[in-house]
Amino acid sequence: MSAREENTNLFVFDERRTEKETNIMAKVGIVMGSDSDMPVMAKAADILEKLGIDYEMTIISAHREPDVFFEYAKSAESKGFKVIIAGAGMAAHLPGMCAAIFPMPVIGIPMHTTSLGGRDSLYSIVQMPSGIPVATVAINGGANAGLLAAKILATSDEALLERLKAYSKDMKEQVQAKDARLQEVGYKNY
Repeated sequence: MSAREENTNLFVFDERRTEKETNIMAKVGIVMGSDSDMPVMAKAADILEKLGIDYEMTIISAHREPDVFFEYAKSAESKGFKVIIAGAGMAAHLPGMCAAIFPMPVIGIPMHTTSLGGRDSLYSIVQMPSGIPVATVAINGGANAGLLAAKILATSDEALLERLKAYSKDMKEQVQAKDARLQEVGYKNY
């Protein structure tokens, strides 16, 4: 069974959704403030799936449903999360509030916004008070958030570390193949 098939039961959180029974414990929580964040957050999920890491994905607005958000962050540790990837735009309080409640690493993804190009969300996520760190990736940096979560988990998972090494080797080989093609055909025919 692929990670995607296993994870179909993990896209649930609370009574607002129909929960399926599962014996899989997600290692990573992926939470976003709006469905408009889904294309970026999906890149994190894609990386986790590629590396065989279980996750739970949900949409919770820290501003519109603070009680639901608080319960999510409070229960994350007991659900087995080792890392939370939280994406938000504009005021972007979701990652910081996750970090304030959840005792393990939180990775913040600032979302691109039309008004300030994502700088508003970047500053909201990266400028945390002392004692409440949020690891922050680039604006719309979903793939790097997934990789960072994997690297955090790999500190205590030798098999995952080997998969990460293979992933890096594959990326290197892709670049080398592109350069070999460039050298063979020249830039005008590339």
